[in-house]
Amino acid sequence: MMWRDANVLELRRIWGRPGRRCAEVTVRIVSAPPGAVVLGDGEPCRAIAYETVTGLPETGEWVRLEVSALARALGTGGHAMITARPGVLPADTPARGHLVKARYMPDQVMVAGVDEQDTTDHALLSAPIDTITLTDTPVVIADLHSALPAVLAGLRAPDPDQLTCRPGVPSWRELRVVYVMTDGGALPLPYSRTVAALQEAGVLAGTVSVGQAWGGDLEAVSIHNGLLAARHVLDADVIVVAQGPGNLGTDTPWGFSGVACGDVVNAVAALDGRPVACLRISEADARARHRGVSHHSLTAYGRVALAAADIVVPLLPGALGEQVAEQADALCSARTRAATHRRVEVPVTGLYAALQAVERYTGVRLSTMGRGLEQDTAAFLAAAAAGRHAARLARSRQE
Repeated sequence: MMWRDANVLELRRIWGRPGRRCAEVTVRIVSAPPGAVVLGDGEPCRAIAYETVTGLPETGEWVRLEVSALARALGTGGHAMITARPGVLPADTPARGHLVKARYMPDQVMVAGVDEQDTTDHALLSAPIDTITLTDTPVVIADLHSALPAVLAGLRAPDPDQLTCRPGVPSWRELRVVYVMTDGGALPLPYSRTVAALQEAGVLAGTVSVGQAWGGDLEAVSIHNGLLAARHVLDADVIVVAQGPGNLGTDTPWGFSGVACGDVVNAVAALDGRPVACLRISEADARARHRGVSHHSLTAYGRVALAAADIVVPLLPGALGEQVAEQADALCSARTRAATHRRVEVPVTGLYAALQAVERYTGVRLSTMGRGLEQDTAAFLAAAAAGRHAARLARSRQE
């Protein structure tokens, strides 16, 4: 842990829903421990405050920071974290449930879980195990948080296989899409400006935070109850599951947070849903293990998943398309421990324009590992293709 004291110089922006907002501020460090070699006295930096944890600070206020991720220049560690406002004692928040997230941490958060006793939906979720399921609801499973807006672009894009579909006008009713955030990345869902913008634009109907993650419209103990709540409480036509911002990898075969994608496939299958596996693809990553289909996807879907999923293969042009096709063939021809995946080819016609439209409409800048739409187009096309396939499945359930 690396601690600093600072003064708030400027409130840069606030996003999210009242009571669960996140603020980015500029601060100037006024006190560092003896021997500190980075982020010393007088240095400015940006910091994050969560309304749920500390309340929102004001200009001129003294705050205490934890700066270890910022000091190490981690990819998604570009902020100091405000842990306390020593001059201000925030009011007690109204009593809400007994589900504790980030348990036994100094900043643990108590929330009302959708699945805990004495809540409105407990009776629904406590029904006999075989009477409440996903009933073939498509669930898109993605490794990276950055895939979320691209999946939504694919869900909303015109389908070239539907002759009655006019450009920009879906031939089925508007789909309700719910995002389920797992705890492999950021724990506070309010940290995601992407989610806040997507909800404000109306392209994301709701959110559920599961496990140790917190801050969604609904909270759930497990991925299983999170999926059921998304379907039966928030009335999702399509569910998208991904970790929050801050993917963790260690350049070891099993040491990455996205390994949980395989576990999500198993959960969706256990609930009689339709797992739709979004492949992590890159044409620009400097690391060979992530070019073409990333080893993250090959491991999570090929070794961890014990149930069959739809492996969405975007029909990309050129050598990259050939490489992805070969890797997908190998993934789908080799049996998992329990089932064989379904290989689903999806055209990418019109998806680039749909990705651009989502950027314009929501204000969300597409970015994955620091690369934008122009720098790593294939990454976003792959996620959009998974969304397009999920839209087809949802439409067939509606008809």
